[in-house]
Amino acid sequence: QVQLVESGGGLVQAGGSLRLSCAGSGRTFSRDAMGWFRQAPGKEREFVAAINWSGGSTNYGDSVKGRFTISRENANTVYLQLNSLKPEDTAVYYCASGRRPFATAVAGAYDYWGQGTQVTVSS
Repeated sequence: QVQLVESGGGLVQAGGSLRLSCAGSGRTFSRDAMGWFRQAPGKEREFVAAINWSGGSTNYGDSVKGRFTISRENANTVYLQLNSLKPEDTAVYYCASGRRPFATAVAGAYDYWGQGTQVTVSS
């Protein structure tokens, strides 16, 4: 059974930082792109960041560029470093993997999704 498990969410003050982790199991993700999306209450799911299969190419949503960094430790583990957090970053953050190797912002390109981890930023 393929699983993606996110961790690292929590409550942080504006201006603070968090690091989210995503651990995959059940298959090898070595040729997959990995991505992060988020969804706030009452809003549509939003692309946050993605990294290609080799870790050599990344892609960011406009609202997080310069503040968030995606990285890949190995085939099955990806991180999202969240810096300079704002209250509008409050959302459930989801990890996803896609059998296509490119760091795409298109949610439909991802085949597997985690359950999400809550990030809450207080003002």
